[in-house]
Amino acid sequence: MPQQNTRIDFGDAKTPSSSFQLFEYIISDRGSQYSVSIGHVTGRDDIKAFLKQLKSKKQYQKADHNSWAARLSHEGVIYETKNDDGETGAGMVILRLMQAADVTNCIICVTRWFGGTKLMGDRFKHLQTATRHALTYLK
Repeated sequence: MPQQNTRIDFGDAKTPSSSFQLFEYIISDRGSQYSVSIGHVTGRDDIKAFLKQLKSKKQYQKADHNSWAARLSHEGVIYETKNDDGETGAGMVILRLMQAADVTNCIICVTRWFGGTKLMGDRFKHLQTATRHALTYLK
């Protein structure tokens, strides 16, 4: 469920230009693979449609983690939501970078296929790198 943030949308935030963009296998480390996707969303139904489109590809259904965060603007108020999908803290990492980049009406999902070796703190570095990659495609 989205949570209301105390931030106000002044109308100058960046947004994605399309409803779905996917950048596959951009990071590989000790067998783990990462992809990132980004899309324009305006509500809960758009978030569900985005995730459905991502998971329409079988390899994304079978991924170990599809962690995501979304920021939505409605009547001047910014709402935020996130989901770790079992990758503890991942949603917040994505959300913090979205906040710093002043992004609204956007969802970013970082997908990870676990390679058998725990990455410890490096997993946060990879989440940040993947999210930053997606953020470069904003208008």
